[in-house]
Amino acid sequence: RRRPPVREVLFFPSRPSCTEALLAEAAGLRTTARPCPCPLPRVDSSLSRLLRHLLSARRSLEICLFAFSSPQLGRAVQLLHRRGVRVRIVTDAQYMGLPGSQIGLLRHAGIQVRHDQEDGYMHHKFAVVDRRMLITGSLNWTTQAIQNNRENVLVVEDAEYVKPFLDEFERIWEEYNPINYRFF
Repeated sequence: RRRPPVREVLFFPSRPSCTEALLAEAAGLRTTARPCPCPLPRVDSSLSRLLRHLLSARRSLEICLFAFSSPQLGRAVQLLHRRGVRVRIVTDAQYMGLPGSQIGLLRHAGIQVRHDQEDGYMHHKFAVVDRRMLITGSLNWTTQAIQNNRENVLVVEDAEYVKPFLDEFERIWEEYNPINYRFF
């Protein structure tokens, strides 16, 4: 029996909630052995729903983000990479080196990362899960945005919308290939 395609809108700021059990389960760790010491409530939230969508990846995850400093989202991406999911990230050069950025940790974990080499910002904010699910909206993957900003995320499984974002990702991925950089 086929499940209906995902069509969900998430709004931020997200309710404070514990995401440790979700991340531990995704890592294959038993969460019943030791209760989580986190004082946050264990409730469904926009962040936990976003994490579940990301953690549903089985084959590939393409991420195109301006800023990425959320430790929870960073852990989820690392878990996927360790699970054998092909993860590729395109980001903005100026923002990837800021304190708290997850990009260095993800790169150190062996995840492929490319960045712009131009004056304008690489300002996209989208991810594609398994070439079938699009996650896009105003949300930068930062703690500030998740906890404090008025943001939105659209999650949709619809090939008509996924394809142009995949095409854009591949175009930028190739454009930001280091062998294409020009130095003057």
